[in-house]
Amino acid sequence: MKTLQFTVPVTPDRTVIIQEDIIPQFYPHLHRHKEAQLIWIIRGEGTLIAENTMHSFKANDIFMIAPNQSHVFKGSRQLNDDKSAEGVHSISVFYDPNGHLANFLQLPELSQLNAFLKEYKYGFKLPEQHFHVVSKHILKLKASNNMDQMLNFLHLLRTFCKMNPKPKHLSTFSKEHITDGEGLRMGNIYNYILHHYQNALTLEEVAAEAHLTPQAFCRYFKKHTGVTFVTFLNEMRINQACKKLTAGEYDSIATVAYNCGFNSITNFNRVFKSVAGASPKEYLSKYLNNVQ
Repeated sequence: MKTLQFTVPVTPDRTVIIQEDIIPQFYPHLHRHKEAQLIWIIRGEGTLIAENTMHSFKANDIFMIAPNQSHVFKGSRQLNDDKSAEGVHSISVFYDPNGHLANFLQLPELSQLNAFLKEYKYGFKLPEQHFHVVSKHILKLKASNNMDQMLNFLHLLRTFCKMNPKPKHLSTFSKEHITDGEGLRMGNIYNYILHHYQNALTLEEVAAEAHLTPQAFCRYFKKHTGVTFVTFLNEMRINQACKKLTAGEYDSIATVAYNCGFNSITNFNRVFKSVAGASPKEYLSKYLNNVQ
């Protein structure tokens, strides 16, 4: 598919679409669709890019992708060219808030839901504490039809409104008007960074990949992501460093730093604290305390 706009298969007699995918890998291109998408990753791990923000994902993570939000799931198999890795398995719930549901969602009885949807208009990642409840609702949706399915869908939405702790925003930036060409170019830029972040990646190298001068690339990247190239690259590297630390895939923190593209442990520690809000040791200690 060579266009950014992705068409979700729909049937005229369905307001909510349930789609289960068991496939070798996620759709590899940056794309968007008019429907909101609640996706439960049953099998698979990697990095989700939603607009200008990155999130690690693993089995049993659940995300809400907002309508027309540019995004791409990059599985570990795609990032590492691992042909032996297992495929991915997911269940998605699609609905168009501006379609058949538009008038219904404006009912005064749903004011709490509307407030939640406005607060999270750029999507969210479900807190782990709510996984069992939400996954059960998704399975009920998948097994039901007609009126029962709509009732189960309302129960699912009500669960979102009552979540405590509240979910994390998926993104803080949205560029609503993006052409197909821009989407393809940004997708290629993301792909290049994802496959080369561990190297001594330079601005000139990525700009050349995008067929732009370094100065033009800086303006283009900031315009389409809301952040600078250096900020995005640092966040990508720290995102990958966090995955390596929590997976125990390292001999030392210095090894993680060098394997994620940093040539100085001092710079790594500084950037890590800026992005993650804690030093690598503090981050790892907090993670280990939470999983015990």
